[in-house]
Amino acid sequence: MQVHTTEIDGVLLFVPQPHPDERGFFSRTFDVAVAKEAGVDGTAFIQDSQSRSAKGVIRGLHGRVGLGESKLVRCAHGALFDVVVDARPGSPTFGRVASFQLDDENMTSIYIPAGCLHGFQALSDVADACYRMDREHDPGEDVAVRFDDPDLGIEWPLPVGVMSAKDAAAPSWQALRARLGVS
Repeated sequence: MQVHTTEIDGVLLFVPQPHPDERGFFSRTFDVAVAKEAGVDGTAFIQDSQSRSAKGVIRGLHGRVGLGESKLVRCAHGALFDVVVDARPGSPTFGRVASFQLDDENMTSIYIPAGCLHGFQALSDVADACYRMDREHDPGEDVAVRFDDPDLGIEWPLPVGVMSAKDAAAPSWQALRARLGVS
């Protein structure tokens, strides 16, 4: 497994080495020792979740205040356009947006440190996202930013499909900056 840094401080891509044969393939999708060498405490993940989305669906942009929540995200089936926004005041990459394609062929996982926003759009007819989180969910810490906020300028690759009412009504990037005390 290889680890690659990204344009956002602390966001890492874990790229597995699949072993294909006539039966299909075998791939290790996570390795605690590799994570530790990259500075990630892989033993801290306490919760696994999965979502299934239809083509065009956007989920996010979601994050948490307080202690936050680190995530390891991969696409187990289909393909996702995955987006991370650095919302950590004081980070050298605060406000930076990065996007990645996660799919069931490259099997790459993305590590998203606490304090970042995360969202994705399903690119395939069906896309399954798998998440590992390092904290239990506390709805009182949830924050969100509109997927189409002009200050972030995210270029989603497909027309927007179904979206939750909560995501559609999410506040602006400027509102989150004000909540975080960043002018």
